[in-house]
This record gives sequence, structure tokens and C-alpha cells, in this order.
Amino acid sequence: MEIDRRRFLTWAALTASGSMGLAATSAWAQVQGASADTRSGVQAPETGRLYLAARKAYGRYEAVVLDAQGRDQYVVPMPARGHSFALDPQRGRAVVFGRQPGFFAVGFSTNGSAEPQAIAAAEGRHFFGHGVYLPDGQLMLATENDYEAGQGVLGIYDASPGGAYRRIGEFSTGGIGPHEVVLLPDGKTLCVANGGILTHPDYGKLELNLDTMQPSLAYIDAGNGQLLERIALPPSLHQLSIRHLALAADGTVWFGCQHMGPASERPPLVGRHRRGQTPELFTGPDEVLRNCRNYIGSVAADPTGEVIATSSPVGNQVLYWNAADGTLKGVTLLADGCGVAPLAPARFLVNSGMGELVQAGPEQEAASILTRSSDLSWDNHFRRL
Repeated sequence: MEIDRRRFLTWAALTASGSMGLAATSAWAQVQGASADTRSGVQAPETGRLYLAARKAYGRYEAVVLDAQGRDQYVVPMPARGHSFALDPQRGRAVVFGRQPGFFAVGFSTNGSAEPQAIAAAEGRHFFGHGVYLPDGQLMLATENDYEAGQGVLGIYDASPGGAYRRIGEFSTGGIGPHEVVLLPDGKTLCVANGGILTHPDYGKLELNLDTMQPSLAYIDAGNGQLLERIALPPSLHQLSIRHLALAADGTVWFGCQHMGPASERPPLVGRHRRGQTPELFTGPDEVLRNCRNYIGSVAADPTGEVIATSSPVGNQVLYWNAADGTLKGVTLLADGCGVAPLAPARFLVNSGMGELVQAGPEQEAASILTRSSDLSWDNHFRRL
């Protein structure tokens, strides 16, 4: 852990001095621009629509702003593997978080107009890889582990101009292992996926409490940190870790899970929740559920909020659900496909750990944008600005 912190501080100093060579273009961007597939099967992107992803390219860890054709617009170097982002599209800002247990994050402007800002995890805390800005852009909240106390918190950061992402406090998440956090449409309520898995950075990602896990969804007042509602899964599903979230058109929270129990078990992995009600869980056909191998990696809604995509990188497939009734609409097969972002109604961009980028959805065959590459690996999440 101490080595990780020292490396981060060294990297941060290099970034501040400008010696990291931040650039809107790179050798990799030139390769991408030459290799983007423009066959008729690929829909034309919306004008100006941009996406964010973390990747490893030619041995370098990077966060990248790219267009719907996979062309780099701006690249931000990272000291280690990244995971996901907090987004402030109204002000053209984002924060990328290190992968769990992450001791670094980087704030940056999505057009490269300002120098990136290194954000170190607070003492006794590490990042879980996700965060969210509040609507006025003054605060950014990040899911974190208070690992000595064994409890989850939302770190609160001053994101106002000149604030330099100074950590000013924290809220309890009402559970262990908070992973993704989303802001509900009211702009005032947060929903946190408490995965329920106790970890400590001294032991890497080793799960320390599998017998006593208590995954939950926690609804929290963004203004004062009050726990408004906490929803736990049935005791029989206490090893079903809730990890990732997306919002349907009606504000319903959809969630994806990773089962930490015996591999022979086949619990449902996808669900949705409406405030004040019991969670609903969906399985799809037995073969599809079996092929997920107890793992959902990302959850995303299409631009209409009527179709939900859930990826299973270990199962090599992306599932599409009708947000209104929970029926399975279709499946896309993609080896190690995980990152999913909305593109158009019932259409998504999906990337993979093998460097592929495709357009896909339940009603049309996947169309390749970028093909496999031994020099590129996309990380777990893909976000649309």
C-alpha cells in the first residue's frame, strides 16, 4: 500500500510539471483514426457526441475522450489501471478513479483546456472506482472504503473552481463495499450499491466476510447524508453482491450483481428497484443465465431509458432488457465485452478487454468499429458525456 502511495505522489509531481506529455493526439490516436471501421453497418454518430473510457494502450494506462467512431479526442495518462468516472458534462469536466483498491484519481477537463489535477485518497481510505458530481458542480462524491473500520463512505470533494478537489468530509453509505453511486432524477437523492464485501488493501481484493455479506441499495440525501431508505436482498441471496447501477426512464434503479457463493449456484444477476417497493430480480432463459457465470460487469440505459444493457465479460455476452417489464430483448456475443455506453434508441457502444469496439443492440447484429488488438485493452466501464 505504501509503495502505491509513493508511486502516485511521484506521478502526480510529474503531471504537475507537465513532463507526462499530455496530448489530445498520440501515436495510438493515429492508429485508431486509420483503423476505424466505416462500413455501412455502423451508424453515423451524433454530432459532437463524446465518450470516456479507461484503457491500457501500448503499455500505458490512460483515460481517453473519444468519439463514437473510436477516434481519440483527448488522452490523460494515469499511473495505474483506471476503472470508471464521475461526469460533469455541463462544465466539461470528469474525474477518473483508480481500480479497487484505488489510491489515485485524476480530475480533468474533457477538452484538454486545463491541466489535470491529481487526487490522492485520504489516509485510511481508498477509492472503489466510481463517483458522481452534484448538479451545481460544486461537489463531487466518490465511493470509498474506510478499511480500518470496515465500512463504506462517500468521500465529499470541493469541486468548485479553484477547489482542486479538496476532500471536505464524508457520508456513511450504510453498508460495506460501496461500489457505484448514481444521482436520481430529483437531483437530491443518491443511490449507492453496497456490494457487501469486506476488503482491506493489505490483503488486496481478498473477500474477508463471504459468510456474513449483506449487500444493499442505500438511498441517501445528497445534502446532509441522511440514510433515506436501505433495501437488502433476501437472506438466501446474501452472497449476491450488488455492484453496478443505471437509471431507467421512469427513475427506476436497475442493478447488476456478482455472485460470491458456490459456482454451481445460479441466482438471478439483474434486478430493478422502485423506492418503497421490494426489489425485482430477472433471469432470462436458463442458458443465458448460465453463460453469465455469475458475473455482471456493467449496467447502462439507452438514451430513451427504455432498454437496459448488462454485460458479462466472463460470460462473453451483453444482455438487453425491456425496462418496462424486465423481459430479455436480446443478446450480443463479445469476448470479454464489458464497457457499455448508450448510443441511440436500443443501440449501445460496447468495448472489450481485447481492444474491440462495436455498435450493438437487441434488434440489430453487432457492427465492428475497432477490431481486436494485442496493444489495447479497454477497462470495465464506458461512459457517454
